[in-house]
Amino acid sequence: MNRADWFRLGRGILAIAATVAGSGAWAQEVITLKVAHFLPTGSTAHAKFIVPWCDKVARESANRLKCQIYPAMQLGGAPPQLFDQARDGVADIVWTLPGYSAGRFPAVEVFELPFMTNSAQGSSRALWEYVQANNLAKTEFKDVHPILFHVHDEGYLHLNGKPIRVLADFRGLKLRAPTRQTNKFLAALGATPVGMPVPAVSEALSKGVIDGAMLPWEVVPAVKVQELVKFHTETDPKFPALYTSAFIFAMNKARYDSLPADLKKVIDANGGAEASAWVGKVWDESAVGARKLAEARGNQFNMVPAAELANWQKAGEPVTASWIAEVNSKGFDGNALLKSALEMIRKYDPQ
Repeated sequence: MNRADWFRLGRGILAIAATVAGSGAWAQEVITLKVAHFLPTGSTAHAKFIVPWCDKVARESANRLKCQIYPAMQLGGAPPQLFDQARDGVADIVWTLPGYSAGRFPAVEVFELPFMTNSAQGSSRALWEYVQANNLAKTEFKDVHPILFHVHDEGYLHLNGKPIRVLADFRGLKLRAPTRQTNKFLAALGATPVGMPVPAVSEALSKGVIDGAMLPWEVVPAVKVQELVKFHTETDPKFPALYTSAFIFAMNKARYDSLPADLKKVIDANGGAEASAWVGKVWDESAVGARKLAEARGNQFNMVPAAELANWQKAGEPVTASWIAEVNSKGFDGNALLKSALEMIRKYDPQ
């Protein structure tokens, strides 16, 4: 090869290098994260939380982190399998309820006991701090990398055949419950609990498998419950909420660990206490519009006063006692966990 050939070759190599560097491919790998959840694209979770979260992560990583979102279990399986999909790498990130895996995450179930919270925003921050304070990220959730935790807006009762106004009205009703503790609570109130994930509620109502469902307002439009029931039982807003459910937004541990340090910082900056509170606020704000859809259909509403709720609270006391005994048997201090949760809730979600 003569000198001219060497010159042309060198110039070609430099041109290729410049092209690669200019395209951003030189040490700027784009990482696509598979994000899975169980609700449709029109849901609050998808449209107002997961999509905006992914967009923010993309911006802050200069588009080096991108999401491919799989709503409505498009990666296969059922909602209770989402946690394991994150653990096993089927998905990189999942949004799900620990409570869908009955008894597997008992310490975090304290937030799902009767009459614990009010606002989702304050209680979501409290939930994150509770998990950190009690080292649950390294015990119950050690198989994943938790990004954030949150709870939903106040849970209510949505019914087809008749309203619920007093404790005796629960008798004979088959009511959907989202988690193990709410199943126990409904049984304590005199109803027959029927456990099922949110996506199954519409069919169960339309076929008469259940007479009603425990749900927050936020999720009602996603499964069109306002079109399938006639009555909505709400509770005195000055009283703690009837119930709530705990959620986790979790990442595959190996996937997180494989990220460059600067991209880990992007994930971390969009997780934790502030992100948890933000998601809770999204749920609180979404409840208002969801309720208006039921109003527009002419559905009937009733508010249970605090004096009557005190009867429901007393009926639910054995549920809390049972939870304490169970977590004690698994090596936790149930009374200490309950105290910790209540302290966090009162700090960020005062009654």
